[in-house]
Amino acid sequence: MELTKYDHACVRVEKNGKVLVIDPGTFTESPVLDGADAVLITHEHWDHVDVDKLKAASPALEIYTCEGVAAELTDVPGKVQVVRHGDAFETAGFRVRAFGEWHAKNHPDVPVVQNVGFLIDDEIFYPGDALTVPGVEVPTLLVPTGGPWLKLGDMVEYLRTVRPGRAFSTHDGLYNDVGLGLVDNWLKAESETQSADFRRLAVGESATLS
Repeated sequence: MELTKYDHACVRVEKNGKVLVIDPGTFTESPVLDGADAVLITHEHWDHVDVDKLKAASPALEIYTCEGVAAELTDVPGKVQVVRHGDAFETAGFRVRAFGEWHAKNHPDVPVVQNVGFLIDDEIFYPGDALTVPGVEVPTLLVPTGGPWLKLGDMVEYLRTVRPGRAFSTHDGLYNDVGLGLVDNWLKAESETQSADFRRLAVGESATLS
């Protein structure tokens, strides 16, 4: 199984010729849906879902997401299915389990929206914009490292609670080069503390997972 980092909060996972894409938002400029078989969308914010991209995608595309997002995808030709915390399903040869219900609190005047995280093949956990602890072993965590709802201490505490074997940065598209350097340093320090592999993949960089 190969994981490729795309802009900001999007990743693409490939296995046995099948392609699963997570959170193809408006920050993702690459044609990330080309050849995709299925898409997982954690929540309705525009940096995680681009409705126009999905409208232009293949009608054979399977899309799994929360109710809030599904309500915005009524004109999308692909098959849209609502999932909730505790659901399990299979798509494009990937086994997926859903964890979590709500986005992390952001601004006091902004309502909290639905957010569902996904565990793929008992290997990769993508929490979306939340610090959901799935309560199961997580070999590979896609850890949010930036955003108005997140501070450094929360990110470190999340890594120490989940204790993944490896973690790759996500939600890092708001940083300039200086900020990305800080992310690299934070992950390196915590990697050494936990004797694990925590790092940031550059956009377009891939990692092969067992």
